[in-house]
Amino acid sequence: MKVQNIKDVNKFFEVVDSCAGKVELVTGEGDRLNLKSKLSQYVSLANIFSNGEIQELEIVAYEKEDIDKLLNFMING
Repeated sequence: MKVQNIKDVNKFFEVVDSCAGKVELVTGEGDRLNLKSKLSQYVSLANIFSNGEIQELEIVAYEKEDIDKLLNFMING
């Protein structure tokens, strides 16, 4: 799923941490970072904010309930 305009990054990572399965960030080069890893969270944040803006992120979740959680966050915050 493609996401934009994450205003509450802490809440976003809380939702990611609560997911049962794997949640990955797909980089522009096609690499996949495990967003449940704190190190990957910090690395991804550094890369996302290095130019001061978030254009678009691609997130991959494998469990239906995790996809529902992430969609709910994107819709309702």
